Amino acid sequence: MTADPPSSTPSAVARGPSRDHLDWPFFDPGHRAFAEQLDGFVRSGGLAGIDHADTDAACRALARRLGEAGLLDACVASDAPDAPPIDSRRVCLARETLAWHDGLADFAFAMQGLGTGAIGLAGSPALKAAVLPRVRSGEWLAAFALSEADAGSDVAAMACAARADGDGYVLDGEKTWISNGGIAGVYTVFARSGEAPGTRGISAFVVLADDPGFSVVERIDVMAPHPLATIRFENCRIPAERRLGAPGEGFKIAMRTLDVFRASVAAAALGFARRALDEALVHARGRRMFGGTLADLQLTQAALGTMAAGIDAAALLTYRAAWRRDVQKLPTTREAAMAKMTATETAQAVIDRAVQMFGGRGVRSGEAVERLYREIRALRIYEGATEVQTLIVARELLKEA
Repeated sequence: MTADPPSSTPSAVARGPSRDHLDWPFFDPGHRAFAEQLDGFVRSGGLAGIDHADTDAACRALARRLGEAGLLDACVASDAPDAPPIDSRRVCLARETLAWHDGLADFAFAMQGLGTGAIGLAGSPALKAAVLPRVRSGEWLAAFALSEADAGSDVAAMACAARADGDGYVLDGEKTWISNGGIAGVYTVFARSGEAPGTRGISAFVVLADDPGFSVVERIDVMAPHPLATIRFENCRIPAERRLGAPGEGFKIAMRTLDVFRASVAAAALGFARRALDEALVHARGRRMFGGTLADLQLTQAALGTMAAGIDAAALLTYRAAWRRDVQKLPTTREAAMAKMTATETAQAVIDRAVQMFGGRGVRSGEAVERLYREIRALRIYEGATEVQTLIVARELLKEA
């Protein structure tokens, strides 16, 4: 794979992402200070010199840098007793900012949180102390192993099995499309333990990369390079204390984890969309044509206006969902689904329009908008495809009715 530079338009990079929305009532001074911390990390070279041609090494380096800067504290739960819960707005701000600059940086940040989210929610104090500090520092990469070849959106079809055996469990089966698969030090794994039919018979476990019986079957190459793999468990024995929560609670734990981070997928899409709009603005004002610039054409102005309105609408939904969870302490299943489906679909449309505005340059490898075009596509699928999000929204509406 060829290297993807973080940018090809220095003028847009020099300005950085807009912070106008930090004046919205969803945020407090702590969030604005955190945004400054993020910007300072980038200005100090936190994303410089990353080799995007080697995604494994890039993710390891990014996780270490994010950990050293203290930024992973925002997405990896503390192992301290009575520690406050993860603040969704901070996670969203981090993902939006990092995605604007570098999609792989957003990925490295997000996976440290998603991969350990279930441990923070349901792990024992000893398990939290053993795992969370190493992930929060960037020493270990983390992975969330839920999907299977025939069990993506339909989690109830899961076949990977865990059987109780003496003072532990034995895992057998495969997981696929696992982000950080093959390079993670710790995996949160969901397996059928058989307490009841369907989703009520799934439990959650923590598997370490050096556990006997764990192996990587294949690495998966995708259009926007990220470390993905199919992993296998063959008579993989783990101690009972590495089960998360009670037997049969795995599905609930998985859904609670995804609810924490689903709005942040929308935030990552916002970062991609804002970057595409910024690139389009710079290009439109500088591209000479028909005796003026591309920005002088009404068709261009209409496209830019539509792009900006869509981004703000998606941002309002995203931070409404995060604020509702953080401040109102209310369920956000419907709100996060609305945010995720709206932000990702809007970002796809915004980026596609930016590519069109760039003309031939837009499809040239190495251009920022070309990179964004490849990066946004996966967000409409992972952590619940758009079609699934629409069903979730409808289901929640029908419950209320």
